Amino acid sequence: MTTPVPYHRVDGSGGPPLVLGPSLGTTLHVWDPQVVSLARDFKVVRWDLPGHGGTPYEPTGVGSAAPCAVAGLAAGVLALADSLGIDRFAYAGISLGGAVGAWLAAYHPDRVASLALVCSSARFGEPAPWHERAALVRAQGVGPVADGAAERWFTAAFADTAEARRLVQAMRGVDPRGYAACCEAIAEYDLRADLPRVSAPTLVVGGREDPATPPQHARELADGVGESTLVEIANASHLANVEQPDRVLAALGDHVSGGPRPVRGTAVRREVLGDAHVDRAIAATTEFTAPFQDFITRYAWGEIWTRPGLDRRTRSCITLTALVAHGHHDELAMHVRAALRNGLSRDEIREVLLQTAVYCGVPAANAAFAVAARVLADIDSVRERDAAEEGDAGPCHSRRATHTTPQEGTP
Repeated sequence: MTTPVPYHRVDGSGGPPLVLGPSLGTTLHVWDPQVVSLARDFKVVRWDLPGHGGTPYEPTGVGSAAPCAVAGLAAGVLALADSLGIDRFAYAGISLGGAVGAWLAAYHPDRVASLALVCSSARFGEPAPWHERAALVRAQGVGPVADGAAERWFTAAFADTAEARRLVQAMRGVDPRGYAACCEAIAEYDLRADLPRVSAPTLVVGGREDPATPPQHARELADGVGESTLVEIANASHLANVEQPDRVLAALGDHVSGGPRPVRGTAVRREVLGDAHVDRAIAATTEFTAPFQDFITRYAWGEIWTRPGLDRRTRSCITLTALVAHGHHDELAMHVRAALRNGLSRDEIREVLLQTAVYCGVPAANAAFAVAARVLADIDSVRERDAAEEGDAGPCHSRRATHTTPQEGTP
């Protein structure tokens, strides 16, 4: 019998594959806080559990109550990877989704390049409570369990946020049969004796206030896997990636990249500012300024300038206005050049500076016009000189443009 492929979504077109597994009662959207950032570096594949989200519940399929149901879920992940032409992949999973990844790493080590277990466990407690929960859901639906989900998933400080309410409400749409079958799969799951089989580099993330998989569960996982790193997240409960998204993203990003994440944004920085500027900035970098260079490349250019919400023309307009308002004239000169590179015309740059005269003040705009005029004159001078050197114009007596590098580390 062919293993069914779970419903899934792929984000990001390039980079190595990263498969993300959800927790019981959630869908692939539980990874929404991290997926945009991860998709810049990886081909991110998210999938849904049986009866959750877009994956239907199949009574005789992956969600059965057989002792190896987690193995069946893992088989679905392998079928999914095969359908996408993915042989080897990094895997990260939350709770039950983490258990699926741990089983894959133990029994299919050739497929798992690295493993991240977020608020997961090698054994989720005694089987009886899970069988009781399955019986309750089959009899009364998911509602009674969803009523207490916020207390299990989040700290008291986070439980009443809009994001927490959204996830709890989404849980109410889960097929009770699929939820119950997953409970029974958890009841029979025990990978403690097999943890030494896991050879993939493993990150274990635990929420310090997690009542479902307390920190000792994370420590047991880390102690049982040979090559592992343990990160405990403060002020986080069971869905730590939702409650503390940046902290989990930082830990996960470093891990799946095999070390500190590659500096993102270098390509965008060069496209906007030009190779010459970036090369000068890099050449001027010292041991003292290197962390700041890394910071602006990673966050200014890799996080903000790459976001899809605004195009680069618009970002240039905003940047010019901010630099005029604060009187950062060296950076303004650099970003006038960048604005031209991003597609703004000289007339449009002039309109932006006129706008600043109203909202930033005439003196600020006056200084900005002087800076922009010098930059544009330098550009014209270089063009005239280059044309003369190529024999396309007569002798050019214009002065050579000077290209000063703004203060070290400027974005």
